[in-house]
Amino acid sequence: MASNNLPPFITALLDQSVYPHQALDIRLVQTHISFVILAGDYVYKFKKPVDFGFLDFSTLEKRRHCCEQELLLNRRLCPDIYLDLVTVNRAGDAYCLNGEGEVVEYGVKMARMPEERMMVNIIRAGKLEHSHIDSLVEVLAPFYERAERSADIDRFGTAEAVGVNVLENFDQTRDFVGSDALSQYQFDTIASYARGVLARSDLFAERISRGRVRDCHGDLYSANICLADKVYIYDCIEFNQRFRYCDVASDVGFLAMDLDYWGLEELSNYCIERFTKLSGDGGLAEMLDFYKCYRAYVRGKIGLFTANDPAVDEIVRQQNLDAAAKYFQLAQQYTTR
Repeated sequence: MASNNLPPFITALLDQSVYPHQALDIRLVQTHISFVILAGDYVYKFKKPVDFGFLDFSTLEKRRHCCEQELLLNRRLCPDIYLDLVTVNRAGDAYCLNGEGEVVEYGVKMARMPEERMMVNIIRAGKLEHSHIDSLVEVLAPFYERAERSADIDRFGTAEAVGVNVLENFDQTRDFVGSDALSQYQFDTIASYARGVLARSDLFAERISRGRVRDCHGDLYSANICLADKVYIYDCIEFNQRFRYCDVASDVGFLAMDLDYWGLEELSNYCIERFTKLSGDGGLAEMLDFYKCYRAYVRGKIGLFTANDPAVDEIVRQQNLDAAAKYFQLAQQYTTR
């Protein structure tokens, strides 16, 4: 997106003079819901004023609230990364951070992590090792043990509640069936498998009774993990509780699915074995393929949506279509194991 199409405050924040610290290497990264500015040793994240139904950042007050929730929830796993709530202030035509004048936006200030230590980059370099998995599991097992559990959270672990999350994906991808990425056979097979498991309400009730439905991370995969001086797991779901209140098997299953996606099945299996041993969660394995299938399908759906965004170029479109096809293939494989 050209700078003249950006919100004026974002354009202003691309100037290093706005910052109270050295910011020689400013870079803007966009997602469908965020503007992320990398500025020197820090990262500033601002939410776009969008409303997708499951996510509503449409007003300044809602964005402020979600920024506060992002800080609160992510400090559970990496308190030294999530630093502060920031304001963007406007006085006349000038913008500043945490200054005088009208507050036009809220954002989250984070410490910048080394890009070469991002888990996805370590995977791409072929350097992910068992020791990395050990370190991850040693953080995750106690995190889930501490994570909040209540009768209200337990409700999100029922077959009916899980079905809301799972089945909506089929409605949202129906128009893409028959494309190069998603065949009719894959769609029918995966949907039938999901409904079959969801019909086993006893499986979900058992997980609830064992205390395995918790306030989890919600987006646990390599893009949101940094393996630097220690393990940093960031960018949890703050905007909708139904994506975060879930079975621990859904959270850990996402990580295992991601390793499968990268062709690291042995490390994926090792991750589950180590987690099961440390957590004592012997029932996780029974639910694992169901949640892996769900997570793979969601990633495929996101790839389709991105590929069909008219704002993306042809290279990005094809990359996302290829990734989507791979995710749907993976989802289908989980139905037959």
